[in-house]
Amino acid sequence: MANISDKNAILKQNLIDAGCDETTVNTCMCLAEQKKEKEMQFILRMHKKNLLDNIHAEQKRIDCLDFLMYQMEKGNII
Repeated sequence: MANISDKNAILKQNLIDAGCDETTVNTCMCLAEQKKEKEMQFILRMHKKNLLDNIHAEQKRIDCLDFLMYQMEKGNII
């Protein structure tokens, strides 16, 4: 079983890998130390929502490019 230090290192690396900024990482680490799981889950849900919003915005841009390229192939543009 991993000790507290190992668990903290794993948690911190996972937060970094998930794209959390330094403030979010530090906040989550403090909450973990205080065993405030619900508060940490709220922050992580908000981070996930922001990531999904970014994905959806990028998908919309890709869809616009696909439509533009389709219209160009059909000779409707240029």
